[in-house]
Amino acid sequence: MAGNSDPLSPRAKLAVTAGKAVAAASRAAGRGSGSVIGGRVALKLDPDLLARLAQNLDCVLVSATNGKTTTTRLIAEALRAAGPVVSNALGANMPAGITSALAGGSDSKFGVIEVDEKYLAGVARDTDPKCIALLNLSRDQLDRAAETRMLAENWREGLAGSKAVIVANADDPLVVWAASSSPNVIWVAAGQMWKDDAWSCPSCGGVMQRPGDDWFCGECGFRRPTPSWALSGDHVLDPHGSAWPIHLQLPGRANKANAASSAAVAAVFGVPPQVALERMYQVQAVAGRYDVVQFEGRDLRLLLAKNPAGWLETFSLIDPPPTPVILSVNARGADGTDTSWLWDVDYTRLTGHPICVVGDRKLDLAVRLEVANQQFQVCENLDQAVQLCPPGRIEVIANYTAFQDLRRRVGN
Repeated sequence: MAGNSDPLSPRAKLAVTAGKAVAAASRAAGRGSGSVIGGRVALKLDPDLLARLAQNLDCVLVSATNGKTTTTRLIAEALRAAGPVVSNALGANMPAGITSALAGGSDSKFGVIEVDEKYLAGVARDTDPKCIALLNLSRDQLDRAAETRMLAENWREGLAGSKAVIVANADDPLVVWAASSSPNVIWVAAGQMWKDDAWSCPSCGGVMQRPGDDWFCGECGFRRPTPSWALSGDHVLDPHGSAWPIHLQLPGRANKANAASSAAVAAVFGVPPQVALERMYQVQAVAGRYDVVQFEGRDLRLLLAKNPAGWLETFSLIDPPPTPVILSVNARGADGTDTSWLWDVDYTRLTGHPICVVGDRKLDLAVRLEVANQQFQVCENLDQAVQLCPPGRIEVIANYTAFQDLRRRVGN
């Protein structure tokens, strides 16, 4: 924890140096940031390196299916009001990427760490966090992550008895069940637009009742806890009942919810809501998400949506018809190779928008849009799709590797 000034052991220093050298070589070869390969090499040389790097930091971990990277950025901006921050801001969120990020922040006071859902319990053991933010759980990469209740169970078991303050979304039954094994939980009413993964009780399997914004299990009595923080329109309500305005450059209700959770986390570290929320305004885009770029005489807004819950939130923030929409879906390793999730997305919300479809799995997406009675054109690539659209704004929605492909093509 903070205040411990023990220098790194010679072995740890060697591991850090070797990791940075390998990362630099990877960047020079044009193979990305190098953070993952650098972290892997460092952990091979010193398997305890992540714990050693975290011992001088007050850490906060952020995990969820959707919104991890953005919320990590918002919390990092807020905590900079209280001291220097090191963070895996580009989203390399498994142990190797996290180790690589922390190795670059030797003078930092705080570590703000995005963690892949599957690795949360292990990273929590290594980093001894002061705070853990749990935002949501929904279906994602079914071939890799299994179903959501199993993930919730992993969290529940891995965090049982944790000394960390858990900041958790009271509106997601899976998150509530996972967090309830911890003795110190701060509940945030952050909302939940996607409910299809939480119709059965994670505790007993009974049918969940959902009157209004409330929820409870009619069988075992498992129910929504009373939140002390809440998102209310364009304001965050703190535990004292004060309403603080949210000013973000990031669009949509989901990002207001991320800001509410981030304000609750910042308060754990002594940063008041007004200061935290003002600082969050600095965040314009997160790893290219929400950026507007000029390409072929049009303004393309780049939106990332990786799973049904993410697509639902994204549809709620696009410009109204007849704004053209380009959809791109891949199914490479980082996306999950199973595209059956496309059938869980309500594409009728795009009615009235001209739609162009690109990406490795454009035909899978085309079949889904056909069934949803949407008007669309299948295109060979982004260039062709853009040329079919009139000058002006285009909303471009893509899943993970498709989004990276688009960013490279438009030079973002």
